[in-house]
Parts: sequence; structure tokens; C-alpha cells
Amino acid sequence: MVIGIASSAAERRQLAQLLGGTETFLIVSSAHQARRFLDMVRRPAGAEPPVAAQPAADAPAPPRPPLADLDVDSDRRVLRWREREVGLTPLEHDLLVCLAGTPGEVWTYARLHRAVWGNDHLGRGSDIHSVVRRVRRKLGRLGAAATIHAVRGVGFRLAPS
Repeated sequence: MVIGIASSAAERRQLAQLLGGTETFLIVSSAHQARRFLDMVRRPAGAEPPVAAQPAADAPAPPRPPLADLDVDSDRRVLRWREREVGLTPLEHDLLVCLAGTPGEVWTYARLHRAVWGNDHLGRGSDIHSVVRRVRRKLGRLGAAATIHAVRGVGFRLAPS
């Protein structure tokens, strides 16, 4: 079985064409969805999910990655933080897919423009700044412990707030 991950509908169509000769394949929009699917098929039907070993009462809980609860659902085009979610425009979605796919990594203005708008036109960069401003507001509305940091003269990165 082949599992393909493609965030946009166009990428999923292209991947389906490439995998057409494969006997069995599944295409999902995020690594999170792939993991959920794999967890389901690993358990026999009716079996309870595995229970993690309980740490000693005085042992500190293992640290969770700071952005572990942040999820971009490409199928529904929503941003989810824990149990809350907010809708995204196509540009907001594509920008977040880039930044959330590699948290902490700086995306240059040129690289973001190519990935989100599909061209190399940068102009003054006000288009990118406008989308970033809207996404920051939505992250704030969700109460997410993440924000988009500007790297002056270079680009942006998604990091814990």
C-alpha cells in the first residue's frame, strides 16, 4: 500500500495520476491524517487504542512539542488549535501549509511568493504582509500558542508565541 500526502486538491489529483498503476493507494492532505489512518489499521477491529504507560506520580510529564496541537485541515480549509477552528481563505491556507509544514524554518519572501501565488513577482511585498496579518489575527482568535514571526528583510517563520 502506498500513502501519498498532498495538501491541495490539484496536488492530490496529480498524485492520483502518478499512482494510477499502483494496486492500492491512499491520498491524504496531511501527515496527521496519515498517522490517524495508520493507527486505525494497526489495531484489530473493536480493540481499544493503546494506553501509554503511566509515569510515576512524581515524574514530570514529557514535554509536548509547542505546535503539536496546531493543524491545517486542507480538506475543509480550516486552521485547528486543540478543539477550536477557524476558516481560511485559499491564500491563508497555502501560506500556513508552507509555514506549519516546517515550523521554525524561515521562508523567504521569494519562496513564499512562489509557493502561495505561483509566481516570482514580489513588488513591495504588501500582498504577503496582508495575508500574514490576517493569519496572525486568526491564530490570536483561536488562542493558539503560535505566531508568525517576521525575519526582517528575509521572510517569515511559524514559531511558538
